[in-house]
Amino acid sequence: MFSFLVKRILSGSLIVVLVSVMIYALFWYGPKSPALELCRRDTNNRCTPAKLVEFEDRLGYSNPIYEEYGKWAKGLVADRTIIHGTSEYDCPAPCLGISYRDKSLVTDQFKERFPVTVSLAVGASALYLLIGVTVGVLAARRRGSVADKALVASTLVFSSIPYYLVALLSFLILTLSTSVFPEAKYVPFLDDPLAWFSGLLLVWLVMGLYGATAYTRYSRGSMVEALGEDYVRTARAKGLRMRTVVTKHALRSALVPVITIFGLDVAFLLSGTVFTEKIFSLEGIGKWGIDAVNIKDLPVVQATTLVLAVSVVVMNIIVDIVYSILDPRVRLA
Repeated sequence: MFSFLVKRILSGSLIVVLVSVMIYALFWYGPKSPALELCRRDTNNRCTPAKLVEFEDRLGYSNPIYEEYGKWAKGLVADRTIIHGTSEYDCPAPCLGISYRDKSLVTDQFKERFPVTVSLAVGASALYLLIGVTVGVLAARRRGSVADKALVASTLVFSSIPYYLVALLSFLILTLSTSVFPEAKYVPFLDDPLAWFSGLLLVWLVMGLYGATAYTRYSRGSMVEALGEDYVRTARAKGLRMRTVVTKHALRSALVPVITIFGLDVAFLLSGTVFTEKIFSLEGIGKWGIDAVNIKDLPVVQATTLVLAVSVVVMNIIVDIVYSILDPRVRLA
């Protein structure tokens, strides 16, 4: 187990480095320099070539890419001083840079927004499994029945509707028109747990119910396959109750493919739920990252990309560990 974790951490770290290098190079050698956007904004669209060169010098784009990337990477483990124009900024480790838009520390902005995204991810992912797996297992036990067919058809219809439309209609009808749910807002959990729960309840329900449709189909398919295995038929032949066969034998095997998809979904939820945060006006990682892409705010884009890469790597390691617990046939070695 220890050697497996070391190998996965090393390979995962390499992936994170490669992703950050690719994003850095994409902006560095892109068709439009990030300095051009800042120059146009600061000069009322009268950015002359001389002014553009001045902005590129301020942001370090006149230096070699490896030099600037090295400064950024070093800042993750050591304090650094960032020169932005005529000003100097002290950036304590882990330093993710200075935002081009408002000259604030990216690390500080990240600390403010990441708890919002984590809260959304926790609530939505819990409903994914709670609703999706439960309904999928019940449908598999009644395979071929009218209820099973109706359930599968309804999940297909619901999931075929674009998510942003479901979220928007839910916000307009349930919040603005009828006031069934209060307007979504984030309150830190430690400040007021009840306000934290009530402020995100509608968001969780929209995300969870929409995502649960896919998990219902995944769980049903896996459970149907598991119930047809020889060891399940043997357990039933021994006289075990159907509930015991499902929960102690079939479910454990059926959850293995579901966990794979769940791990990746959680990773992408942690990297930001763009539509959700935009529609419900929540200041999370997703909305922050999209706004940064639009104005080519490289430090912010680099930070959000780093979160995605780390989330995917960490969740893949966790999924592999859970595999060994659910299915002893899987050998980490």
